[in-house]
Amino acid sequence: MGTDDARAALVAWRDAFPADPFAGDHELRAVLAAALPADRLTALEARASAFARKVTGVVGPAARRYEQHDHLPELARWDGLGHRTEAVEFDPAYHEAGRAVWGSGLVALSGTPGSAFEQATLLYLLALEGEAGHACPATCTIGLARALRRAADDAVRDRFLPDLVDPEYATATRASQFLTEVQGGSDVGANECAAVPAGDGTYRITGEKWFCSVADAGQFFLTARVEGGSPGTRGLGSFVVPRLVDGAPNGFALRRLKDKLGTRGLASAEIDFTGAVAWPVGPVEHGFRTAVGVVLNTSRWLTAVGDAGMMRRAVLEAAAYAVHRTAFDRPIGEFPAVRRTLAGMAAQAAGATHLAFALTALEDRIDADRATEEDVLFHRFLVNATKYVLSVQATDVVHAGVEILGGNGTIEEFSVLPRLYRDAMVFESWEGSHNVLVAQVLTDLRRLPILEVVDARLRTLLGGADPRLAPAVVKELDAALDDVRRSAADEEFGRWHFRQVLDRLGTVAEVVHLAAAGRDDLAGQLLAELDPVRPGDDPGLVDRVEAIVAGLG
Repeated sequence: MGTDDARAALVAWRDAFPADPFAGDHELRAVLAAALPADRLTALEARASAFARKVTGVVGPAARRYEQHDHLPELARWDGLGHRTEAVEFDPAYHEAGRAVWGSGLVALSGTPGSAFEQATLLYLLALEGEAGHACPATCTIGLARALRRAADDAVRDRFLPDLVDPEYATATRASQFLTEVQGGSDVGANECAAVPAGDGTYRITGEKWFCSVADAGQFFLTARVEGGSPGTRGLGSFVVPRLVDGAPNGFALRRLKDKLGTRGLASAEIDFTGAVAWPVGPVEHGFRTAVGVVLNTSRWLTAVGDAGMMRRAVLEAAAYAVHRTAFDRPIGEFPAVRRTLAGMAAQAAGATHLAFALTALEDRIDADRATEEDVLFHRFLVNATKYVLSVQATDVVHAGVEILGGNGTIEEFSVLPRLYRDAMVFESWEGSHNVLVAQVLTDLRRLPILEVVDARLRTLLGGADPRLAPAVVKELDAALDDVRRSAADEEFGRWHFRQVLDRLGTVAEVVHLAAAGRDDLAGQLLAELDPVRPGDDPGLVDRVEAIVAGLG
């Protein structure tokens, strides 16, 4: 193949990306079809297809511009007349993408309880472009809207919620969440930012917040230590702080913007508060419960969904490249090693989609106040486990996609994969480091009757699996649950090994969901990678890989 032919093949690869990536996403569409009634499914499919075209035609091209170093957000603390504004300025392409995202209803749906499937589907589609500067603002806004709806008193809710659920980007208010302080990080109980009651139902916030994404937001959700309260997390209240009071910055100053590895189109900052006016989101003594149980859990759920979306994009990019890229006189997708890599990527991406939307089903019921006690227990496990497991897998899958593209896969201008890889690594750190989430799952397993629920629900799902596959899955599930029980009972074993145990249980849960959905080849591939055998001892490998790769088109 000569130079001209090689370039033509690359053009064909790029042109192979679908204008409507929702239409061909058989995994996602099957999950939704199994979960939703016909009328709700039909409406969601129309909304998702329209937004998918916007992601491809508007968000993607815009993000390619404003994610470049020459077009990143800039701090503008003063205007031309010397007035302090504490503003952040963006490339015009950033707002072009924002209009498409907000216009989809992704955020506005927060005003309607029980819209989790709709929001997750739209966020998943947005994540085909990574964080794209807007996934985090949308997620933070959804989290604060939920907190106001579920926890705030009527006056606070009515004051702040309507602007958050405005579907028009030009008039809507975006939210942020500021929990991290320099001395605390994930140890939120070490936070020192103070909240002093003003005597009129409001508080005054003073202190520093260290990692503040969506620094341009119109409303800040934050935690602060209430005067006279208990030490640790029990003394933290949850508050909403409007950016402006009487048109001027509300007692805060942006120290600087963060220069991050990924999510670069998103403005993250260090912020100092000095007497900022704040309103409590619910009783201040329940502040930490609101922050974690509503706001952080919303972010963990949607981050996991975004991870699944990024994996899907990596599979699309790599599979098409393998068809069009030629080496040694044949398309690289004809080489068994490449086909096996693609099959592994596809299996992980499909498992992630099933697990993320199993969590979405729980979010949907909880938000609509239709959840059972067992739902709540299962959600407590799944929201932390899924966020952890899928974040790790997303980085691995995108990395594998970069590998398929070879040197081209490392070039920012060549494909979306370098940006996805950087964003995936940032997603790993959001809403709790891996070890913090793993420790929380283990603590919950020891305190609450969660394991029985996990066991029962996964085995119930397996009842619908192919009898030829089910015994192997049951064997892995039994082994994983035995290790969980040992971790819960033996503190020393749990401290040293539970992260590895949760890795295994999370992957087994994906296998169970795939098997229950009749996705036997994908389930078998994920199962084989979970427990590798000696080379040559997996007689079904070739047929399974061929079936998976054929399904990629």
